[in-house]
Amino acid sequence: MIDRASIFSNPEIVTLLKTRFVPVAIDQWYQRRQQDNEGKFYQKIANQGPRKVGQGTTQGLYAADAGGMLLGFTNNRGVDRVQAMMKSALAKFRPPAQAAALDRGKPEARFSPQPPPGGLIVRVHSKVLGGYEDTEDATRRIFQESLGRDNLWISAAEHAALAKGELPEALLRRIARFHLVDNTRGEPPMWEAGEVRAVQGALRGGVLRATVKLQSAKGDRGFDAELYGVVETKGGKVTRMDWVAKGEFFGEGTYTGNAPKGKFPLGISFTLADGKDAADAIPPQASRGWIQGYMP
Repeated sequence: MIDRASIFSNPEIVTLLKTRFVPVAIDQWYQRRQQDNEGKFYQKIANQGPRKVGQGTTQGLYAADAGGMLLGFTNNRGVDRVQAMMKSALAKFRPPAQAAALDRGKPEARFSPQPPPGGLIVRVHSKVLGGYEDTEDATRRIFQESLGRDNLWISAAEHAALAKGELPEALLRRIARFHLVDNTRGEPPMWEAGEVRAVQGALRGGVLRATVKLQSAKGDRGFDAELYGVVETKGGKVTRMDWVAKGEFFGEGTYTGNAPKGKFPLGISFTLADGKDAADAIPPQASRGWIQGYMP
């Protein structure tokens, strides 16, 4: 979401992506670990750049040809830097007479979780609603105004319970641990089970009311939030789910620095996905490599 407001809001970059490149967006956390054909193809590209597989993150913007030859790399959000990389890659590109088709093969199951059959996918968006100090720095302002995005997965059994007007405790706790986070400036630390200090709620007459108190073991992060929303059903299926969590957050994580000082208002929305967005099938961030831990 941050890149959308910086790099991908530039008209020239957008035009180049639409007309001269085939854009692919991935979470390299998966591909640099996968031992299937998809992972190996990505690793081939990444290992030609400065960030080698097995030595930490390979995050960045890569340009490569269909055979996996690296043509350009940058991990900078500066528009000029990204434009220069793209133009350099185009200058190096030599279309092959015939490109061999890539065999996807069998995906490695651990890194290819699928949405729960009969369940629900819910879009989750977060935003810091105030508390930042004024800044003239354009990049910092983008971080301050950015949205966090994730998906919440709901199992078939939980879907059935919601359709009957029940609120599964396991679902409420999963939301508290893995989705009541400040992910607006980067990848957030998730709450440990013992850091959910209190959680209670109910669904009555299609209306959700709940409260959650979260605090890290060190006491350096916390969130006291109230959840309110509606659930509508038809034919034993949930047809609408609009929930909002709002409260006072404090603290930051290793990759979510520059948070407002002290306590600040954080809002998080939950909306039933319609299945029309390709991003609907992206696994929840907290499920990386351990779907059983996210959704037992």
